[in-house]
Amino acid sequence: MSKTDEATVLYTAETHTTGGRDGTSRSSDGHLEVKLSSPGGPGTNPEQLFAAGWSACFISAMGIEAKKMKVALPRDLFINAQIDLCNAGEAYFIRARLDVSLPGIERGTAQALIDATHQTCIYSKATRGNIDVAIKLV
Repeated sequence: MSKTDEATVLYTAETHTTGGRDGTSRSSDGHLEVKLSSPGGPGTNPEQLFAAGWSACFISAMGIEAKKMKVALPRDLFINAQIDLCNAGEAYFIRARLDVSLPGIERGTAQALIDATHQTCIYSKATRGNIDVAIKLV
């Protein structure tokens, strides 16, 4: 039996999406309703949503790792996330960069915290080995 077979579901996000990149997406609880578009269009694109989700999750996971390491996270920490939509011939793919700012934390400690977080963040786990990822302390 795998870990996923033994897992307890904590939450299920549910959306209804129509029209692809030029459509709309709504969550079942009504908290999200977004007009979608291709990059540069009049709505939010999937890469922006992915960047927001990953960076938010990474910050939350960093809080868990900081507690383990007995490090206080600064209130003004932030992540600038970039998700690149790329094309090579007929193949499309994404790559990611997360620039993490941890003001007031000694550089070695901050890097150790980022490295530990990258091992536990669920978005990092989901993408590991599938896309190019660069996480940098800024």
